[in-house]
Amino acid sequence: MNEHRQDKEQNNEPNASFENNGHHGDSTGEINTSDISPVQANSSQRVLIVTAVDAEKDAVLRGLGDTGAERFDVIAVGVGPASAAAGTAATLAYAVAAASTRALAQGSTAPSPSDVAQASATSSRPGPLAGAGSSPAYMLVISAGIGGGFPGRADVGSLVVADAMVAADLGSQTPDGFLSVDELGFGSSIVAADAELAARLRHELQRAGLAVSGGTAVTVSTATGTAETAAELLRRVPDAAAEGMEGFGVATAAQQFGVPALELRAISNAVGPRDRDAWRIKDALDALQTASSILREVITS
Repeated sequence: MNEHRQDKEQNNEPNASFENNGHHGDSTGEINTSDISPVQANSSQRVLIVTAVDAEKDAVLRGLGDTGAERFDVIAVGVGPASAAAGTAATLAYAVAAASTRALAQGSTAPSPSDVAQASATSSRPGPLAGAGSSPAYMLVISAGIGGGFPGRADVGSLVVADAMVAADLGSQTPDGFLSVDELGFGSSIVAADAELAARLRHELQRAGLAVSGGTAVTVSTATGTAETAAELLRRVPDAAAEGMEGFGVATAAQQFGVPALELRAISNAVGPRDRDAWRIKDALDALQTASSILREVITS
């Protein structure tokens, strides 16, 4: 989710979850584990969809329909990369623990700490928790919500299925300009999306007649509100298509558990000068709902 809200009297009012002052929704950032049953959490064929606020979660659930619970768990974790990472990691950890508890109840032997460490070390997937246990609790994690679109790349009302998630403001200011955490040698600000699934989802969205783009989804802690900031983001990430506040956090948590990630954004406003009258949150939530119905078909086919 990006920092897009509207006054209640506006015709395009989406939901009371989007407050007028500050980027907050009904979600407190606390994970409701009742949404994820231990039996469901044990299945490696399930998909975890992570939103920021309840309005986004509700749109996704409407799109998934009554049969969505068979394959999907949808949670709202709060706004921003920290809440997104913490909420996603907590949910993945809960799912792993539930799967281990079920295995023990069925008479299986839980892996020892040394076994887990060895599996992690030899796993082909990145992240210190990769390979723990016999299989990941989820096959895929998706960061989904509304966000800003870079003009000429993702128009208002369209969709972005990202090729990568980038923490665009993670780094340091220097006299010569911004240096990313990658350039500083402190880690990576980039998590690649699952390329095959991203391409399949974009293809199916296009087949359904929806406007959809690829490119990079940038994650920021402060939503862009000026032309100068938008231009600076494009200098840092030349193929940026969408801006949100959770994607990199969700993807980083997924990476730590060795689970592939995607980011799906429905565009509610243009990245650039802050113009509340131009926001189209309801349209974006409707697009997110439609995209979620097609996502269900892509994942279950």
